[in-house]
Amino acid sequence: MARVLTLILAGGKGTRLEPLTRDRAKPAVPFGGIYRIIDFTLSNCLNSGLRRILLLTQYKGASLDRHINLGWRFMNREFDEYIDILPPQQRLNDNWYSGTADAVYQNIYSIERSHPDLVLILAGDHIYKMDYAAMIAQHQAAEAELTIACLPVPLEEGRAFGVMQVDGQNNVVDFQEKPEEPHPLPGDASQCLASMGIYVFNANFLFEELCQDAMQPGSQHDFGRNIIPRLIGTRRVQAFPFRDKNTGGRSYWRDVGTIDAFYEANRDLIAVAPELNLYDGSWPIRTFQGQFPPPKFIFSNQAADPPRVGHALDSMVSGGCVISGGEVSRSILSPGVRVKSWSRVEDSLLFDGVEIGRHAQVRRAIIDKGVRIADHDRIGFDPDEDRARGFTVSEGGVVVIGKSSG
Repeated sequence: MARVLTLILAGGKGTRLEPLTRDRAKPAVPFGGIYRIIDFTLSNCLNSGLRRILLLTQYKGASLDRHINLGWRFMNREFDEYIDILPPQQRLNDNWYSGTADAVYQNIYSIERSHPDLVLILAGDHIYKMDYAAMIAQHQAAEAELTIACLPVPLEEGRAFGVMQVDGQNNVVDFQEKPEEPHPLPGDASQCLASMGIYVFNANFLFEELCQDAMQPGSQHDFGRNIIPRLIGTRRVQAFPFRDKNTGGRSYWRDVGTIDAFYEANRDLIAVAPELNLYDGSWPIRTFQGQFPPPKFIFSNQAADPPRVGHALDSMVSGGCVISGGEVSRSILSPGVRVKSWSRVEDSLLFDGVEIGRHAQVRRAIIDKGVRIADHDRIGFDPDEDRARGFTVSEGGVVVIGKSSG
């Protein structure tokens, strides 16, 4: 792995996740109580033995930069280990990144300085656990020039992905970016084979293709739209099926690009037997954690009118939380949350420092950092009322309260 350089694309606007991305890049959005989305990709790198990482940022990168500096600055440069944050430097032109390939191309000098044999390109906004070493091993064994990680998805979802077809040796024989009518899998007309946006390139081959694409008039400078389709049939392009190492079935992978997808991926974690196991000591997910006391649950007075009980069921409760006479169910609470007496929180995600007032009721909501919900307030019961108050309501009916609301 010493000659592999990892590039993580973390510069997307994340407009479909607003208001959670109004003040932060999508990879910096909190997830699962104590994590940020980027932690999953970075932990995969660490657990796969990859310790030379360039993080390409662009929009609203301050929160992401702060998180990396707090939680990920343990690499040792003396051993050629690092996570370097690269904002747009405009060394080649005066433009912002115009596509995924352009983001890599504009940092080609930084990449070349690392003298890699292979370049692993990742997105920083997906939730999954993956051993990239297995993908790299297949790439080398097949003597491929490009390997693309892929997994089956329902046919109707294929319109949002790059969709490929492969032969019996995992050679990619067709690739279409976000097709209107995705090609189904042979033998299963309900699914198609989707690109995960994870690529292994031979370094010199990547440099050649980036330079060629940069000179193409009308190119969108995107791997899925431009570079990969041009390679099919002329170069050695392999598919790497992403499978569970134990069962051989489809592994857990979520694109959390919308409010509803983000909400459901968080709720996946509180299942009795979650597909994504955060308690697996063999594949730890690393993050920055502040110094908080243990969570505290106060009051068990059934005789009160109404009863005053502080408890949480089927939920994840982080350090520093105080459930003070309120009830929490099927929810995830980030550090420092306060749930006051006679309040009720159901099916919700509460970010750091949220305070739920007395007798307040919250359901199917995502509440951003530091928001205070007033006593007797009701969130998530009337979508029209929530919209009238300036809150975002997703297509699936999830209420989102941003930092400046509430």
